[in-house]
Amino acid sequence: MSGVEPVAGSGGGAAGAPPQLQEMLDRARGALANAHAPYSRFRIGACVRAGSGRLYAGCNVENASFPVTQCAENTAIGAMVAAGDRQIVEVVIVTEGAEPCPPCGRCRQQLTEFAGPDMRIYLCGPEGVRVTATLGELLPMAFGPRTLTRPT
Repeated sequence: MSGVEPVAGSGGGAAGAPPQLQEMLDRARGALANAHAPYSRFRIGACVRAGSGRLYAGCNVENASFPVTQCAENTAIGAMVAAGDRQIVEVVIVTEGAEPCPPCGRCRQQLTEFAGPDMRIYLCGPEGVRVTATLGELLPMAFGPRTLTRPT
C-alpha cells in the first residue's frame, strides 16, 4: 500500500484537515462511545460523508453469534441508505486501539458499492487521524458495480 499516508502529531484533531473532517471525527467518536462490544471489547465508530454532504455515524454492534455482528462502517452505510443517500465521498474510522484499524474485507466491499477508488478513508485513534488511504489502496482491483456493467 505505497500510497497510504501515516499522519504524525495530529494533536487530537484531524491534522490540519478541513473542519468538516473534524465534525466527522467527533461523530465517529460519539458512535464509538455507544458501541455494543461485550465480547471483543473492541469498540469502533465510523462516519461517512455522503455526496449530499450529510454525515452518517455508526458503531459496531456485536452479537453472541459472531458472524451476525455488525461493523461500524456497515451501520453508518445502512443509516445513509435509509436516509436516501447513495454516494460516499469520505470515511472516518476511529478505534481506541494502539494500531490504525482499516475496514475489514466485508466493509471494504460494502464501501465499494457506494464509493469510487479515490475516496479517502481516515483511520483514527483517540488522538486523531493516524493514517489516510484511498479505497483503491485498501481494495485494489475491487469487484463492484462497474464490474457488472454490460456492453451496449
